[in-house]
Amino acid sequence: MGRGKIEIKRIENTNNRQVTYSKRRNGLIKKAKEISVLCNAKVSLIIFGGSKKMHEYCTPSTKLTDILDEYHRQCGKRLWDAKHENLNGEIDRIKKENDNLQIKLRHLNGQDINSLNHKELIVLDDVLENGLAFVRDQKMEVINTHRRNHKMLEEENKELNYYAQILSFYNVLFSLLLGNLQQLQDYKSHHHMPFTFRVQPLQPNLQERI
Repeated sequence: MGRGKIEIKRIENTNNRQVTYSKRRNGLIKKAKEISVLCNAKVSLIIFGGSKKMHEYCTPSTKLTDILDEYHRQCGKRLWDAKHENLNGEIDRIKKENDNLQIKLRHLNGQDINSLNHKELIVLDDVLENGLAFVRDQKMEVINTHRRNHKMLEEENKELNYYAQILSFYNVLFSLLLGNLQQLQDYKSHHHMPFTFRVQPLQPNLQERI
C-alpha cells in the first residue's frame, strides 16, 4: 500500500515544522552537491529558516559572486541598486583613508620617512613641533594645577592645626576648672561650710588674649 499524497501547506505544530525543515533542508543541500558533481554544474544554494539562521552551499570550484555576475549577464537584471554601489564606493574610500592615516602615523613615529621629499619632511617637522608645544603646554597646566591644589591643602592643614591647638587649650582650661571645683567641694564637705562663694576664673582676660 503506497503513501498518501501530503497536502502542501504550512505545518502549524512548531516541533513538527522544525523537524521537517531540517530534513528537507539537508535533502536540498544533498541534491545540490549531487548535481554539481554529476553534471559539472555551478550551483549556489542559500536557505533562511524561520529563526533567520542561514544555510548555504556553493560549488567548490566557483564563488557566489561569480554565479551572481553570470546571472546578471544571462538575465539582464541587476541585484545591486545604486545605493549598494555607492555604499561599496564609500567603503573603498574609507579603506584608502585608513591606509593613508596608517602611513602618516608611521611617519610621525619616524618610520618609512626615507621616501619623503624635502617639502614633506618640512611639513612633518612642523607637525611634530606643534604637537610637542601642545604637550608641553598641557604638562605645565597639569603641574600648575597640582601646585595650586598642594598649596590649598597646606592652607587647610594649617587652619586645622590652629583649631586643634585652640581646642586643646580649652580642654586643658576646662580640666583645671573642674579640678578647682572638685577641690572646693571636698573642702566644703570636710569643713561643713554654711555658705557658698563664687569661683572666679584663674585668668579672666584669657579669652581676650586669644
